[in-house]
Amino acid sequence: MSELSVNHLLGIKDLQREDLELIFNTADQFKEVINRPIKKVPSLRDITIANLFFENSTRTKLSFELAEKRLSADVVNFSASGSSVSKGETLIDTVNNILAMKVDMVVMRHPNPGAAVFLSKNVDSRIVNAGDGAHEHPTQALLDAYSIRERTGGVEGKKGEELSAAAAAQLAMPNLEDDKTVLPTSQESRISTDTVTQYTVASDNNPKSAVDIIKEYLMAGLSM
Repeated sequence: MSELSVNHLLGIKDLQREDLELIFNTADQFKEVINRPIKKVPSLRDITIANLFFENSTRTKLSFELAEKRLSADVVNFSASGSSVSKGETLIDTVNNILAMKVDMVVMRHPNPGAAVFLSKNVDSRIVNAGDGAHEHPTQALLDAYSIRERTGGVEGKKGEELSAAAAAQLAMPNLEDDKTVLPTSQESRISTDTVTQYTVASDNNPKSAVDIIKEYLMAGLSM
């Protein structure tokens, strides 16, 4: 499989097993790129991407912008504050005005669940969901799954306890003030370790593959 089965990245539930494998294998290759002295490749040269953020998210916005520039894309950043949105312009009108400037792809962060799906059905562009309220944050989910894959050497054949430990390690972050490890509490990255255990320990006596179990865990955790 050399192409994704979907035209948009709206949520984890839309991805097939082969899509996940393709994304992870591609990420393996780009990990080598970011460790080079020159961290730029021409993969998205002559492609223009608009980052539309209708709510604040420093980490997500910077992550997308940095990745896009390292892939040589032309980047346009849009913030709802100070735009025509404040005067009542609709989401579709806003995006169509931006697309009229020959933009090829839209990355959107929006507070309303389902906003990315709604946009994908009403504009002629590829849409990447950078978070739509408490509904989906597919790139964060993929990052968590990729980290579990890295820490366990792959999820196939792994027992539930191993996957749970790997997930907990991925979610843990250092507290720089007291040098302790805590779990993040922001909505976009909060996935309960109880949920991880519930969905991964089941894989030991479940005919479904560990990859499918991980996918269920990601969907359940991100909808909390």
